Amino acid sequence: MKRIFTLTMNPALDKSTSVAGVLPFKKLRCKVPIYEPGGGGINVSRAIKKLEGSSVAIYLSGGPTGEHMKELLTMEGIAQKIMTIEEWTRENLAVTDTTNEQQFRFGMPGPKVQDTEWQQVLEDLPLLLNEGDYLVASGSLSPNIPVDFYARVAKIALEKKARMVLDTSGEALEIGAKTGVFLLKPNLGELSSLCGVSRITTQNLESLALKFIKEHNCTVLVVSMGPKGAMLVTVKGSEHIPAPTVQHVSSIGAGDSMVAGMVLRLASGDSFGEMVRYGVACGTAATMTPGTQLCQKEDVDKLYQWLTQQKTFK
Repeated sequence: MKRIFTLTMNPALDKSTSVAGVLPFKKLRCKVPIYEPGGGGINVSRAIKKLEGSSVAIYLSGGPTGEHMKELLTMEGIAQKIMTIEEWTRENLAVTDTTNEQQFRFGMPGPKVQDTEWQQVLEDLPLLLNEGDYLVASGSLSPNIPVDFYARVAKIALEKKARMVLDTSGEALEIGAKTGVFLLKPNLGELSSLCGVSRITTQNLESLALKFIKEHNCTVLVVSMGPKGAMLVTVKGSEHIPAPTVQHVSSIGAGDSMVAGMVLRLASGDSFGEMVRYGVACGTAATMTPGTQLCQKEDVDKLYQWLTQQKTFK
């Protein structure tokens, strides 16, 4: 089993509550809030733990919210490498209206990270990574962190012969992808931006994905297609893996659960076909859980068993 590190440059303490009716200009009596550690890489580490794997969560942390996050992750048994910053870790809010079960999600931009703080991450990464390790860089960047930050991380991973998995969006994704990473997991919208087209259809998805991977320093491309599953692409070809039909409850955490399942299988030495099937099983399992909950291993195992009975990857 290879070691797995996750990197979260804009973690969030997620606070969720509920109220009977959301109305303007009125004091709303909410239920006792629930706090959970969040942010792309942190969620990946938490999902890996649920799948009975292990990882080290590297993340920026500041203020009382950062301390609270540390306590919550410690309670979950997550190994941590904390990079201290001056400003407070952001706090997001989700409110569910119990009269209609609609959820309102408020995401904050995050703290302003000083140059010395994000540069320290780049200085420490070469000391942490060894050849063959997996590094999952996931989530948005905090304000003040340059958009080419993940590209700089990718260069470090290449120099250390570690395998980087990048799951972000916007300019950070486009610049990082050009530098070269082991695995990319864009959705259809993100892939269209990477390929320089306005939209991607079922007819041109495969050809565009194959063209992209042949022109970039990327070993594996997994295109997330939501309820339609995912497409696995390497220089050898592509394959569509359909998602099992389940009772959909919430899509929150599906992407992070999918990445967790894929990197866990890669670290175990499994094939790309097994990797993506397990990832689809994890992402689908996450949609079966309410709120911000991640995948449950019992659900994952059942879904993966179904997927392995389908056509194998060639």
